[in-house]
Amino acid sequence: MFKEEVSYKDGDQNCIAFVASHNEKEKRPAVVICHAWAGRDDFACNTAMKMTEMGYVGVALDIYGDKKIGTNTEENSALMNPFIEDRKKLIQRLEAGYNHVRSLSYVDENNIAAIGFCFGGLCALDMARSNLNLKGVVSFHGLLMAPDYEVKSIKPKILALHGQEDPMVDMEKLTEFINEMREKAEDWQLHSFGNTVHAFTNPDANDPSFGTVYSATAASRSFKMLENFLSESFT
Repeated sequence: MFKEEVSYKDGDQNCIAFVASHNEKEKRPAVVICHAWAGRDDFACNTAMKMTEMGYVGVALDIYGDKKIGTNTEENSALMNPFIEDRKKLIQRLEAGYNHVRSLSYVDENNIAAIGFCFGGLCALDMARSNLNLKGVVSFHGLLMAPDYEVKSIKPKILALHGQEDPMVDMEKLTEFINEMREKAEDWQLHSFGNTVHAFTNPDANDPSFGTVYSATAASRSFKMLENFLSESFT
């Protein structure tokens, strides 16, 4: 497996993505990974390597820049909230990462997908909402609220994987997301895992009092659904 860190810019902000591929010579479809609220951590990088095991180039973006990683709830919130509060700033940062991924010599620029976890799920969905040239996006226990700017249509395929008891996405927010997809998305799916809450894919995010509980069953099922979705999207 070929691994490297690559730097890219959003204005004056330096960002450092982690890339995993079979080698640096063969062009392959790429899967962009949008990290959770802590930053471009080991989970995001390990997911990039999992994408390589599936046959793709895996790229874990650095949305906060300079590989900043929060170490507690307060730091994570401080890193994430400026992007939640300014979704145009967020999509600008995401587009900078996406454009750099397209420029990599070992990436098939016409076959790129995006996935994300928690905050990263919102990021992946916003990439679809902005109609970047993506084959599809997958949100794992993502925040689902629509941005405050106008979205007329959504062309990339969408798969949203949701914990039905997720305290961070209640039924009102879920219904708003469904209505948004029904109105604007061309090809979308929503799967809710019963008796499952937030962060169900991450063993390190296990805090029942905060509403985050790892579920080996939901994690396994969701990654199988991801594998099928990517296989379909890249054909």
